[in-house]
Amino acid sequence: MAMTWRALRRRVLTPNTSETKLATRGFHEKSPASRELLESVGEKFLAGYALAAEARSVTEAEDGLDQLPAQFRGFAYEGAGMGFGMRDGLPFGGQWIERFLQGRGTEHVYMIYVGVGWAMARLPKFRWAKATAGLTDPVFRWLALDGYGFHQAYFHTEKYVRQQYQEPSFPWPPEGPAWYADQAIDQGIGRATWFVCGSDPDLVADTLDAFPAARRPDLYAGASLAATYAGAADETELRAFLHRGGAYRPQIAQASAFAATARVRAGLVTPHTELASRVLCGAAPAHAALICNDSLLQLSDNAEVPAFELWRQRIASSLTSLQGTNT
Repeated sequence: MAMTWRALRRRVLTPNTSETKLATRGFHEKSPASRELLESVGEKFLAGYALAAEARSVTEAEDGLDQLPAQFRGFAYEGAGMGFGMRDGLPFGGQWIERFLQGRGTEHVYMIYVGVGWAMARLPKFRWAKATAGLTDPVFRWLALDGYGFHQAYFHTEKYVRQQYQEPSFPWPPEGPAWYADQAIDQGIGRATWFVCGSDPDLVADTLDAFPAARRPDLYAGASLAATYAGAADETELRAFLHRGGAYRPQIAQASAFAATARVRAGLVTPHTELASRVLCGAAPAHAALICNDSLLQLSDNAEVPAFELWRQRIASSLTSLQGTNT
């Protein structure tokens, strides 16, 4: 009976893998190789989601996650973050995210926070307090809204990308500041746009440049994060993206460094991470991680700007200085 219940829970909670296909989503296909990689990201995300949905314990889910290919394992942990976030947010949930972050999930903390944002997009608002209760870091909590924005742009592309919809008076986190929620969501929308446009740098830039100018810094940052963490672009394409987004170079550099840091922390650096980090932020992943980690020191909210945004600004400033010394 227990196996039957867990299998049913997995079926009910887990989206169909067909939803990760570019053709299903109506996304641009740049090349067969790019399509295969981007679809693999989605498939491994759902594999992680399914493991979390069915697991009898966090350890059981972690054992399954750690068997997945290193290139895609971070996405699987993100999917597991969504799965455990859903379980926390549903009636009779538990403290799954809290336990997940205390275990092997600590190496994937950024991805898990993002994954909980996916759960928020699927749960009614009155369940958000339960779903996000395990997100206790005051800096990283904003990553949940990156995940929320990615989900909305990925599954509601016409509304959030082509019609450029922006959430009015977003109610989370309840302690605010409310004005920053739109920026965090835009970072996720920009990240999803890398997938929507099939990692074609010119199409990505054309799509982002159609948004109001005030939104573009966060959108370009999101696309840069995806370009670095997910991949599907060669050096020429990465340089083309950097050239097209030249007005937002500090944000592109910051997000690329953050993506590299996430892979360094989890021990999942790939050759593409090395390439994209050097092109987009001007530093090797290990150096980018050092900058990101140092920028966290003695960081706290002030009356006007969330600590997460201050962190991003510190990283961008350090990378701008580094690029200046290398010219």
